[in-house]
Amino acid sequence: MFDVELANPKLLWLLLILIPITAWYVWKTFGNNPTLKISTGLSFANSRNSIKAYLRHIMFVFNLLVIFFLVVILARPQKISVTDNTTEGIDIVMAIDVSSSMLAKDFDPNRLEAAKAVAIEFISGHPSDRIGLVVFSGESFTQCPLTSDHAALINLLLTLEVGMVEDGTAVGLGLANALSRLKDSKSKSKVVILLTDGVNNVGNIAPLTAADIAVTLGVRVYTIGIGKNGYAPYPVQTLLGVQYMQQEVQIDESTLIKIAEKTEGKYFRATDQQTLIDIYKEIDKLEKMEIESDIITNYDDKYLPFALLAALLLIINVLLKNTVFQTIP
Repeated sequence: MFDVELANPKLLWLLLILIPITAWYVWKTFGNNPTLKISTGLSFANSRNSIKAYLRHIMFVFNLLVIFFLVVILARPQKISVTDNTTEGIDIVMAIDVSSSMLAKDFDPNRLEAAKAVAIEFISGHPSDRIGLVVFSGESFTQCPLTSDHAALINLLLTLEVGMVEDGTAVGLGLANALSRLKDSKSKSKVVILLTDGVNNVGNIAPLTAADIAVTLGVRVYTIGIGKNGYAPYPVQTLLGVQYMQQEVQIDESTLIKIAEKTEGKYFRATDQQTLIDIYKEIDKLEKMEIESDIITNYDDKYLPFALLAALLLIINVLLKNTVFQTIP
């Protein structure tokens, strides 16, 4: 962003001096001319002023311009460049559980669809950040690496569904995979948002071991346990097809809390869609507190053109006075 301002704009009041100077010149030139008495002026009746008589005033105009430019120089015109070095580059990886329990209908229409909808809203609110997407169930894989192309990320997020990978809940493996996306990140703030509705029951990496890796990499982990307290309708395959039966909601909150505490993150429990929305908003606020604003303003003086013009006019005036408009005493 560029702008031009005067460092000392009040000095422009000095330009008022041009008014009395001009008045004095007019009075001196046209009101105080010397007179010469002669017997008759007939011999001068048809005479006309030469062009020099008119052009001689140009030197006065040049002098006025010199004064004008000098005042402008004193006012110090500056080109201002403002550089916003705000640290907005947060690298975020969202690790989302896609196990079969995410089809539970304690959220509308189910946990997975609710999580996707809120995640999309969160992504849309971070236009300056790189965001990646990891999914996990019995296994884990990267759905989208860190990217600034949020439209592509959202399209990939919309394709998430239960059954993409072998069923189960490999929380440690999902977190480790998310961390692998951040290990080469140069961002000042690196974050994993881990969302699950179950207890780690498969995978060769323990959740707390993955948390230790996060600490080593300087990654903060926000953990979200999604699911109502008590019982929820879970889909169960029967001879009559998929039936929903009330089953107890089991979330390993103790482990999720330890992961968050180890990595200086925070644990949240989402019991309904509004709570989930509020959780993402709180994460957003917590991360924004880490952003450092560093706005640098550079001032580049631009008086040189005015100084050159003033010098040029002075030189021209001297040349004219000693050549074309030279007077002989």
